[in-house]
Amino acid sequence: MASSLTAGGTQPSAPSFSGLRRTCPKLDAAVSFSHRVNSSIRLVSSSQRSPRGVVAMAGSGKFFVGGNWKCNGTKDSITKLVSDLNTATLEPDVDVVVSPPFVYIDQVKSSLTDRIEISGQNSWVGKGGAFTGEISVEQLKDIGCKWVILGHSERRHVIGEKDEFIGKKAAYALSEGLGVIACIGEKLEEREAGKTFDVCFEQLKAFADAVPSWDKVVVAYEPVWAIGTGKVASPQQAQEVHVAVRDWLKKNVSEEVASKTRIIYGGSVNGGNCAELAKEEDIDGFLVGGASLKGPEFATIVNSVTSKKVAA
Repeated sequence: MASSLTAGGTQPSAPSFSGLRRTCPKLDAAVSFSHRVNSSIRLVSSSQRSPRGVVAMAGSGKFFVGGNWKCNGTKDSITKLVSDLNTATLEPDVDVVVSPPFVYIDQVKSSLTDRIEISGQNSWVGKGGAFTGEISVEQLKDIGCKWVILGHSERRHVIGEKDEFIGKKAAYALSEGLGVIACIGEKLEEREAGKTFDVCFEQLKAFADAVPSWDKVVVAYEPVWAIGTGKVASPQQAQEVHVAVRDWLKKNVSEEVASKTRIIYGGSVNGGNCAELAKEEDIDGFLVGGASLKGPEFATIVNSVTSKKVAA
């Protein structure tokens, strides 16, 4: 991938293929593709497209950055991380959310600045009860969470959650007032087989078939081959999928939902590559893994919204 994504060293490159679909469907007339270069589609400049606004990209009008801490941290390390976040200077026009491990949510909620909201990393498909090891939406709300991450690839491919089940979990969380970070993304073999769009659209459809409203949904495109691998989709590769996702929403849900829904990118995002990614018009923020465990670096990613302003 282009060396412009690196900072202070050479970063492993993403696969040098587009691999989206063998026959790429015609997208909306508002999006024009200029030509293919080395199997990556280069999009025309945003000045040639109908403007959606640059920072006011969604119903809330804000860039969105989430930090998924996954199964990491101790009481001491999280105390340090929260301290770093509390002292960081963050751009005001960004929605910032962190998702600690369940057992540390109360610690984080009681000590983290109100500037940053809290998310669960998963929730049960319905009301709580005799479901050993699960966390209910009601419990997340009770402890102060505003969001929940659903459909993450580690839940899909390690735990074995299916699309329909994930869609039902999203519907229940939304019905109870939680916002949903709805994750989609293809595995390496699916991209190589030209099935990126097919996979992402199938996962999107499961959400669309179930959710009562898109008002509190943020879609996170996370190519599985880029999660935790150090391989990052190029800005053009990520933009290409984000455009296609927005087009799918327009055609299958509504033009309003397509315009308002924030589509964020995840997959080895860090302080060195976030600025270039943020410049792309349809990248409305990030879902960050490992780099979100480092307060100063996470702040850099949050503040990459300034690159989007400059790109305007």
